[in-house]
Amino acid sequence: MSGSPLEPPEKSRDSLILHATDNAVSWITLNRPEAMNAITPDQRERIIQLLAEASADPAVRAVVITATGRGFCAGADLRGASASLSERVPGDVARTLRLGAQRLIAAVLDCEKPVIAAVNGTAAGIGAHLAFACDLVLAAEPARFIEVFVRRGLVPDGGGAYLLPRLIGPQRAKELMFFGDALSAADAERLGLVNRVVPPEELEKTAREWAERLATGPTRALALTKQLVNASLDTDRATAFAAEAAAQEINMTTADANEGVTSFVERRTPRYEGR
Repeated sequence: MSGSPLEPPEKSRDSLILHATDNAVSWITLNRPEAMNAITPDQRERIIQLLAEASADPAVRAVVITATGRGFCAGADLRGASASLSERVPGDVARTLRLGAQRLIAAVLDCEKPVIAAVNGTAAGIGAHLAFACDLVLAAEPARFIEVFVRRGLVPDGGGAYLLPRLIGPQRAKELMFFGDALSAADAERLGLVNRVVPPEELEKTAREWAERLATGPTRALALTKQLVNASLDTDRATAFAAEAAAQEINMTTADANEGVTSFVERRTPRYEGR
């Protein structure tokens, strides 16, 4: 992970995103360390594809998103963007965001398996939002989070103005977005943007422990819980309670729910299969 050597710039498209499934955990690794993992359209589409596959594959029960080198993700790769400004017509930018950055963040939020961000280094712009969209965030001590948009004269995109107020409230969100100052991992944990900060050498180990623990849990119950929590701030109480009842109804048809109740009655540890 963070100690990986630099790769040559002519890496193949597939090697820009490394992927492996181990112990029911899908590991998605950004692999452009020479560019601080600034994300390209090809990388974005590959991540979206892998998250969709994780949702659909019963053999995958948790996901980890991480990166090689010193950076987690320095934001979107904007090479050539300024040169094409004069060629744009009204609607192009909004369409690009809908089909690009917003789809990426939605893919994380909508993934039916729990997603952990293992942030090894700087997460800026859409890179920060990619981490904040995950269900759990682990950060190495040197990691930093930067709402870099204001430094470029840009409006935050990739769901930032949606995610941050829900995580830390509007006043803190505005402070980060208005000033664009780098936020240390420790401060991000204090604000509630990060679940835990660990030494760099323990990041992969901790991510693996958390992911494998989730992968042995009741997968469908976790998926339904994720949906309820993600929707909770956008709904009124009656709607939230109705959604909760519907989720419980659906979940009670699963084998894992039956196993959970049976194991409780039999006073033994449950053996969940993700079904």
